[in-house]
Amino acid sequence: MQGLILKMVEQTQTFKIFDLYDTEGITVEDPGLKNVINLKPKLILKSNGRNFQKFGQTKVNIVERLINHLGVAGHRGKKHKIILGLGTGKYSRNARIVLNAFEQVAKKTGKNPVSVFLKAVEKSAPRDEVTVIEYGGARYPQAVDVSPLRRVNLAIKHIVQGASDKAFGKKKDIAQALAEEIILASEENGDSFAFKKKNESEKQADSAR
Repeated sequence: MQGLILKMVEQTQTFKIFDLYDTEGITVEDPGLKNVINLKPKLILKSNGRNFQKFGQTKVNIVERLINHLGVAGHRGKKHKIILGLGTGKYSRNARIVLNAFEQVAKKTGKNPVSVFLKAVEKSAPRDEVTVIEYGGARYPQAVDVSPLRRVNLAIKHIVQGASDKAFGKKKDIAQALAEEIILASEENGDSFAFKKKNESEKQADSAR
């Protein structure tokens, strides 16, 4: 009887993301990103802004961060591009898009979509970028290392932007485009917008050294 109770307790303590995808056994291979990627499983990935503090993003599950980025897929720095009508600030709609994309990733790859998405983030996270410094009244490009938290944010942003561009004015919907972008980025494919942006950033940094 006691063994049965312990087994039931263990089962209730095992959570899956949206009760669908298990994160047990999924590890971050990039040592620089281990402390900034959260894979703690929750049934409902919704923090309601409770982690609004310094380095609070490291306490938010990586899939929830993807859901949050879908609401601003059209922004490009200080400019603002036309965004899809489906990419709104409504959490339930954005979560449904991610879930549909994950279903398609699972069908096409036969793997856990959370693992594929994590690999896509690692492969498309730039290590170097260029900033501008001013010295003696002149402005010079200077290569700098990217912080781990910014690396993850840039990777997620570029994945969402790539999906938005592929779906805008096309027959593909945003879920199909997001699934395709995640798969291409995880395979380091040159057709991936996120992986392409990473290569551009690192090449510019190499030329500015």
